[in-house]
Amino acid sequence: MKEKTLLPVAVIGVLVLWLATVGLWAVDAQKMDERSGDRLPGEQVEAIEWKLVTTWPKGLPGLGSAPENFARRVGEMSNGRLTVRVYGAGEVVPPFEVFDAVAQGVAEMGHGAAYYWKGKIPASVFYTAVPFGMTAQEMNGWLHYGGGLELWRELYAPFGVRPFAGGSTGVQMAGWFNRELKSAADLDGLKMRIPGLAGEVFAASGGTAVRLAGGEIYTSMQTGVIDAVEWVGPYNDRTLGLMQVAEYYYYPGWHEPGAMLEFTVNQDAFDQLPQDLQAIVEGAARATNQDMLDEFTARNNQSLTTLLTEHSTKLRPLPDDVLDVLYINAVSALERLKADDPMAQKIAASYEDFLEGVRRYHEISERAYLNARDRVLPPISFTDQ
Repeated sequence: MKEKTLLPVAVIGVLVLWLATVGLWAVDAQKMDERSGDRLPGEQVEAIEWKLVTTWPKGLPGLGSAPENFARRVGEMSNGRLTVRVYGAGEVVPPFEVFDAVAQGVAEMGHGAAYYWKGKIPASVFYTAVPFGMTAQEMNGWLHYGGGLELWRELYAPFGVRPFAGGSTGVQMAGWFNRELKSAADLDGLKMRIPGLAGEVFAASGGTAVRLAGGEIYTSMQTGVIDAVEWVGPYNDRTLGLMQVAEYYYYPGWHEPGAMLEFTVNQDAFDQLPQDLQAIVEGAARATNQDMLDEFTARNNQSLTTLLTEHSTKLRPLPDDVLDVLYINAVSALERLKADDPMAQKIAASYEDFLEGVRRYHEISERAYLNARDRVLPPISFTDQ
């Protein structure tokens, strides 16, 4: 009798175990589907479409290509489940209203420079550039491994906006001038397009800072509305034709030593994405951030040669006394910002601590290597000097 009942009991046990396993599989599959957006065979998933508004003219090389590259990466990585459509400055909102458009849900995303929102968020200047501050390599280190990104998100959280690093131009040029600078006295009365904290510094140094979007720069220089302009560097400056409206091209970019751009995302829109699409947005932004720096490093080389050999560009270093007065006023402007804004003080503490440490290391790495390389390689010369 016992032997006759063993088989049915065993079979029943196996069936129970099998059913339990299938049930767990089903629950896990359902959880995975809810969590990551995976779909079952034959299941239709509605595609998501986002708007991305920018501060740049549509199709502008470099700055304008970064959001286009981001959108392409998102589409490819998501297999079309998330489509990002890019709109240039003025197509949906004016260039300086990009942040508000994202905060209000007019667009799910934006691409621009954080210091454009200085009037609304004074501490935002840390996330584009600090005069005499960190380079692109140092900024990326601070953002992604030094706590800078967490503070950035804390800064934008009250507006319902989530920031990501959105590309860097590297060290910029000091700008184009319609007359030669021989000393700090030549800054007096000079009208220059220069935004952010650097605009305050320039004004304190005797000039007049003018805020203009990229699409207005050429005409403003051509008609004499401004006497000088900083934009980016040889690649983008040549694209705008600035060598046609100014003769003198100065370096180095004291005001933007590692100009960081940003992707802004409406937090509610981001939260509604399944986790895999959130990861895709973050990954695409990270890839685009590095890609822009790579592109500018390569294109600036080629464009500078073109400016010097095919145009009448006169390349000049800023006089030491000009840099000295700009530095003194940069320190004062930063101290005022920290005194007036507790969040700026908090971010500055992190920024300055990281800068101190990375300067110490770069003294024996980046700087030491460049000095050693310059000692053994032939000296560099520029044809116009």
